[in-house]
Amino acid sequence: MTQKLLHSFIVEEHIKNSLKEDIGFGDITTDFLYTENDEITAQLNTREDTVVCGLDVFKQVFATLSDKVRVNTYYKDGDIVAKNTTLAEVKGPARYILTGERTALNYMQRMCGIATQTKKFQDAIAPYEAKVTDTRKNTPGFRMFEKYAVMIGGARLHRFNLSDCVMIKDNHIKHAGSVTKAVNLIKANLSHAHKIEIECDTFEQVKEAVASGCDVIMLDNMPVDEMKKCVSFIAKRAIVEASGNVKINTINEIASTGVDVISTSAIVAQAPVIDLGLDIQ
Repeated sequence: MTQKLLHSFIVEEHIKNSLKEDIGFGDITTDFLYTENDEITAQLNTREDTVVCGLDVFKQVFATLSDKVRVNTYYKDGDIVAKNTTLAEVKGPARYILTGERTALNYMQRMCGIATQTKKFQDAIAPYEAKVTDTRKNTPGFRMFEKYAVMIGGARLHRFNLSDCVMIKDNHIKHAGSVTKAVNLIKANLSHAHKIEIECDTFEQVKEAVASGCDVIMLDNMPVDEMKKCVSFIAKRAIVEASGNVKINTINEIASTGVDVISTSAIVAQAPVIDLGLDIQ
């Protein structure tokens, strides 16, 4: 299921553009030091513990450059590996391997970092049924890779773009005049196939959201006690999402309120870049 998020033709086009950006008019270092006949073998090694993510993208970088480069992988996305683990071996013409090295590593290091960060957040609420989800605070142009990494890390995905789901926020409510008016305006035009989510700052807004018949209620930046009160009132009449200032040291307490979903930008925006290396043998 997760593999389908990275459609091959979109990935290939993204990689081509990334390589164009990096190569420019040619790798004037590698091209002057190696001939077309020089071949090398290199290993993709971890330099810290990580959740593996992005191996197919890593392979596709070299496949885009040359069908003469062979990549053998020893693990799969989602595997948890320790520092100094060899994830893959790359063999073939030195010119293509060295030219593609940085681009291939850039994809994987970022994706591994997000998957690793995501797993930490999801593991932190293991005793509870709540699921961690991402937000739309993504890197422009890199969203599908980041969302794929979130899934590999064990979390769920929020809407992919603005057309996936209605999300009525405070500015929308101000413009419409109230939660009820905003929902009614939306329902008058919305397809039956889309859900409606409402961002609520207060218990009064939550009561109005429930009465409106919305599908998802987001408790935005609420104190824990207020969240518990809202969860109890909603009583499964809508999916309950908690959001706002979610951190690794606060997420467990948030999950204890009984919310269904906890959305946080931290699993992407604050994810580290995992240190990986392509070491020539």
